[in-house]
Amino acid sequence: MYRTTLRTRLLGPTAAVAAVAAVFAATAGRGGEDITKARLERAIGPTFANLYVQRSAILGKTGVTVASIDAHTTCDRGGPKVPDAGPGANWICMITFTDDGGQRQEGKFEVTANADATYVAGGPSKLVGLATITDTHGNDVTNPAFEFDGAFDPDS
Repeated sequence: MYRTTLRTRLLGPTAAVAAVAAVFAATAGRGGEDITKARLERAIGPTFANLYVQRSAILGKTGVTVASIDAHTTCDRGGPKVPDAGPGANWICMITFTDDGGQRQEGKFEVTANADATYVAGGPSKLVGLATITDTHGNDVTNPAFEFDGAFDPDS
């Protein structure tokens, strides 16, 4: 005797497959085409600038603002043969900025972009300092610009 399950009787085999496919499509769409060069660039530059201002304040350097840093970001994923979209640990973002000494700098930041619209970026210590820096009171503290994470708007 042929037995059917409740799901098969309610949805039918074709409808059940279609329902699973629809759920997969809805959840799988986030992260791939939503992670783009432009979205990362719009997120990473301002985040870096804000954290560099914090770093400068920790070091006792006054007059450093997001505007004076004037950070610009250009990102690439995996070189010219890889599309500049999608999650992965193979993003490189070049950040050009004015440091707290007034010099224009350019640094290569290694970026991991995650499918949930977040990222982790780490830059060159010769430009941003080591993981810990000494504040104006002589305390070793975490350098906010050394490695940082953030999020971007996947719909912008």
